Amino acid sequence: TGAKNLYIISVKGIKGRLNRLPSACVGDMVMATVKKGKPDLRKKVLPAVIVRQRKPWRRKDGVFMYFEDNAG
Repeated sequence: TGAKNLYIISVKGIKGRLNRLPSACVGDMVMATVKKGKPDLRKKVLPAVIVRQRKPWRRKDGVFMYFEDNAG
């Protein structure tokens, strides 16, 4: 709580590949820094979970889901 803007550094469980940025979706654990928010949270690497994403994804029952914004 208190973080307004996050910058994702890495995604847990994703192996690296040269020149490829790691991608995360809803439910993924990421390591992020706080760009805007409380001063005691800034300038640290913190774990976060993606809870909403704007890009549509398909559920196993065939429904496509997406949200209005991205949030973690």
